[in-house]
Amino acid sequence: MSDYKLNYLEQLEAESIYIMREIAAQFEKPALLFSGGKDSITLVHLAKKAFDPMKIPFPFVHIDTGHNFPEALQFRDYFAESLGAELIVRKVEDTIKAKNLTEPKGKFASRNWLQTHTLLDTIEEFQFDACIGGARRDEEKARAKERFFSVRDEFGQWDPKLQRPELWNIYNGRINKGENVRVFPISNWTELDVWNYIKKENIQLPSIYFAHDRDVIEYDGQLIAVSDFIQIDENDQIQNRKVRYRTVGDMTCTAAVESAAETLDQVVNEITASRISERGETRIDDKVTEAAMEDRKKGGYF
Repeated sequence: MSDYKLNYLEQLEAESIYIMREIAAQFEKPALLFSGGKDSITLVHLAKKAFDPMKIPFPFVHIDTGHNFPEALQFRDYFAESLGAELIVRKVEDTIKAKNLTEPKGKFASRNWLQTHTLLDTIEEFQFDACIGGARRDEEKARAKERFFSVRDEFGQWDPKLQRPELWNIYNGRINKGENVRVFPISNWTELDVWNYIKKENIQLPSIYFAHDRDVIEYDGQLIAVSDFIQIDENDQIQNRKVRYRTVGDMTCTAAVESAAETLDQVVNEITASRISERGETRIDDKVTEAAMEDRKKGGYF
């Protein structure tokens, strides 16, 4: 008998591919949430492997807040087109106008809370019964409570007490009419796992993940990109710094990190040495309250 063993990245890959195939088998209209960020790009790569030589059997969906980094949007469009994938984009700004929602004010006004409305409307519009996302348990403590198949009620709300056991890799996708499931195939991955996998598979990423020169302001020890979406005060000093991004959210709520890492090897070394999670270091919106992420999830956020 041959001594067949998988290393830890191959084990993670195999688990995620298995979950991708379970999604296709158990749900009628799944969709993959694709923002052009590293985690959703990794999901797409896994989906390609899961269904090759077929096309990926579900559309890509992006809920566009209007505050995205241009590099991420350009890559989103390029990547979807290169795969021949259907890309569905729905804009938070349209929802704000249609529902007469009150937009947050302030120096770093974020539309993250409002995108829940757009996401739920999009799920209803296309009758999606499963949405695939790149959330990982190491990102934030509220994420650590997630199952692979995370059930949401007819209002899109998440209740940790109603989640189902997942024993022996058995996933229960049965839902009632109006409910949907958020599926997280890379839940067991860490940020470092994602980067090591990207390096191993030579996956293409937006340039924003590597060191580049950018105009920023320093606020509470964080470097925020200068853009039309934030308020520049007379006390703000605009500086040109060499930075990169560990995670790509909105320009209003995602901080850069000072870095000279221009290659995958250098990024991996940098992440290996870090003792702070990517969201803990760079996401302003997660610091609004102690339970900011959990509150958003209970309201229908991804």
